[in-house]
Amino acid sequence: MTPLILAIDQGTTSTRAIAFEVGEGGVFSAVAVSQIELPQHFPQSGWVEHDAAEIWAATLQTCREVIRKAGGVGRFAAIGITNQRETAVLWDAATGQPLHRAIVWQDRRTAEVTGRLVADGHEPGVQAATGLILDPYFSATKFAWLLDAVPGARDRAARGEVRLGTIESWLIFNLTGGASHVTDATNAARTSLMDLAERAWRPDLCELFQVPLAALPEIRACSDHFGDTVPSLFGRALAIHGAAGDQQAALVGHGALAAGDAKITYGTGAFLVANVGAVPVVSTRRLLGTLGYAVGNDVAYALEGSIFSAGSAIQWLRDGLKVLSESRQSEAMARTLADNGGVYLVPGFTGLGAPWWQPDARGTIVGLTRDSGPAHMVRAALESLAYQTADLLDALHSDGAPPLKVLKVDGGVTANDFAMQFVADICQVTVERPAFQEMTALGAAKLAALGIGLIDDLSAMAREAPAVWTPRMAPEQRQALLRGWRGAVKAAIIAAKPDEAPE
Repeated sequence: MTPLILAIDQGTTSTRAIAFEVGEGGVFSAVAVSQIELPQHFPQSGWVEHDAAEIWAATLQTCREVIRKAGGVGRFAAIGITNQRETAVLWDAATGQPLHRAIVWQDRRTAEVTGRLVADGHEPGVQAATGLILDPYFSATKFAWLLDAVPGARDRAARGEVRLGTIESWLIFNLTGGASHVTDATNAARTSLMDLAERAWRPDLCELFQVPLAALPEIRACSDHFGDTVPSLFGRALAIHGAAGDQQAALVGHGALAAGDAKITYGTGAFLVANVGAVPVVSTRRLLGTLGYAVGNDVAYALEGSIFSAGSAIQWLRDGLKVLSESRQSEAMARTLADNGGVYLVPGFTGLGAPWWQPDARGTIVGLTRDSGPAHMVRAALESLAYQTADLLDALHSDGAPPLKVLKVDGGVTANDFAMQFVADICQVTVERPAFQEMTALGAAKLAALGIGLIDDLSAMAREAPAVWTPRMAPEQRQALLRGWRGAVKAAIIAAKPDEAPE
């Protein structure tokens, strides 16, 4: 019988498990899926938390359900894991109990710390070593905050009595019964603690951020052996042989394996990752230098631009303003209007990401008139995806990347045809959406399959043809819309920090 790979996709708003059958020619087919929604906690403005124990329980439940649906554990050959990146977890090394809620990648509570490090002149050195700017987005200051917030944790960390890690480390620790405290190089690259070229922890950075090296996991390549599951969890031990952060896993899932390939995932946030080849590139436009993947001696680096609020803007309209009862209604509402009526939504709910990097910015709506209604708000939220993507592509091209001809997309928002056509129009690029949407899970499955020798390389893909959108907007209309967007961004930044408004 053909083997199965169990892919765990632990995201910001849900935990999923998918069983992939690896067929002839290395073609991957999903045969079973289970998903559980993940509550978020917002204890203060700008703070976002998850319950790490809840994440583990949901992971265990979804995996067991998928194994049951697939006919039992017998056909499963390995596990691959992909995860929300930068989210920080602190737990007891002996008991495995989390010592605080996990601090989510969206959280801004350490903005004062990173601002102080910037003021003290540390950003150029950190960026040269890690590819990352100084921002509360990344894990290091979250780790330090947890150690200081939990009584005794800092002293215990120095003695090796507590563990620090991102979500994949937390899951692997639990899956292996505490036998493995490991991370993969793509997740380690998002902490501000790993030397990007050497793919190893930097003691000087650990000292700068006040994160003890003794508490950090061992760094491994993405298709390495990360440990074996406790046999009692699933009926027998399964090897964990693939791991990558969600955006890097999506890069692998799309098969964007050559320098110049790029993808963007539209989920809670949106993340553009462009493969730049075997040598790290330092951005001059405040994009992030990061690792695309590391498989044996095959290493691909990337430039990344992060949009903090994408699908979350639609969720806000649904759950906060209640102008939608279901997110899928957004397309029909947007199409009731001939244009945006001059209304722009800058979704800076947790700050603005690349290329602005304004952590104190907040959501802003400009251009309202007495004629503006719920449909204008919905359309403005959908259009903001395209404008923010155009900002990222402009920065990417300024860093020397050639103009993209094809932008590969995935994520829940890509089901919205209006939004995808608007991305094609505003960005002047062909947009390509695969028929099979679970690119992050597919990437994790491909890494695991490669790790155990089921496939020879990462180019294997699903068979279905993609959906394609091509640009059709007049240039003068596009430029007018972009001018309106940039004015709206300026207004959002002025409102947060009047002295730092862009020209």
